[in-house]
Amino acid sequence: MARQFSKSKASFFDLENEHDLAKLDDPLLTLESLKGLVVIDEIQRAPDLFKTLRVLADRPIRQAKFLILGSASRDLIRQSSETLAGRISYLELTPFSLSETGNKDLEKLWVRGGFPRSFLAASASISAAWRKEYISTFLERDIPSLGIQIPPRQIRRFWTMLAHYHGQIFNSLELGQSLGLAHTTIRSYLDILLGTFMIRQLNPWAENLGKRQVKSPKIYFRDSGIFHTFLDAMSPSVLKLHPKVGASWEGFALEEVIRSAHAREEETFFWATHNQAELDLLIVQGNRRMGFEFKYSSVPRLTRSMQIAMQDLKLTELTLIHPGQDEFPLAPGVKAVGLKNFKFQ
Repeated sequence: MARQFSKSKASFFDLENEHDLAKLDDPLLTLESLKGLVVIDEIQRAPDLFKTLRVLADRPIRQAKFLILGSASRDLIRQSSETLAGRISYLELTPFSLSETGNKDLEKLWVRGGFPRSFLAASASISAAWRKEYISTFLERDIPSLGIQIPPRQIRRFWTMLAHYHGQIFNSLELGQSLGLAHTTIRSYLDILLGTFMIRQLNPWAENLGKRQVKSPKIYFRDSGIFHTFLDAMSPSVLKLHPKVGASWEGFALEEVIRSAHAREEETFFWATHNQAELDLLIVQGNRRMGFEFKYSSVPRLTRSMQIAMQDLKLTELTLIHPGQDEFPLAPGVKAVGLKNFKFQ
């Protein structure tokens, strides 16, 4: 993509190529005379380059622009933002979304997920095989490349168990007891998957309502195809009979809505009370409070919980997202919309 963007006129450094890596032993000497677009790939292999990039960015005459590519890592983003504050902007390349693949491919996107080689595979079996290999490569190569030294088998066990918490409240004590690990270790493992954008943590919304509200976060697999791999539900027929099909739909539709809204992490929440009232997703942008419920149902209905959320949270609007195509009102300020036709406004 970077080569297409630059029309092959850029200077490229692939830091997985030892020859290119050697060129940057003295990075200032190599980079300071370059002009135009300079692309540095796999930056996580040489994070000290950020210091040199700051020097080059602060030159009175900027003769080069730098496009930095690397494996998803929040530690890397934090380090770059600290070193290059005010000099850098970020573009997160997520897996394919529904707007990119087309409404006719909704079920395919849901089952296979949005990683290009999984979605575009010639058959369901090839897609499933690719995802299995991807998970192994991620555990055995990508995580160690970020400087994280934990046995791949241990992370795999945790990730597999985490599939049972998809769309639920995260409980590190309970999970630690199941795996025979301290809750602090469990939390550190979750931080790894959060930091590499494999898992989404949705924090609870707190409001002074005089009600006991849930204060622990919920977790979701960010890619439905990876989630289905851990469930061993690789086809629509198997998935639709799986007990986690509702949770799977919720996570898939939730990601689509968040991407459509371009909502930042600090703008997204869920809400729940201890007397069973809840809201799957709350997006707060400025003065707007937009609520979303996700139901895998051909006949979506207004529930008491939705009415409570609408009233207690003073929502601007509440939308129930379902797998069909129809859009219709459920109550004042509340409507049901098929995901195929949903557009964030």
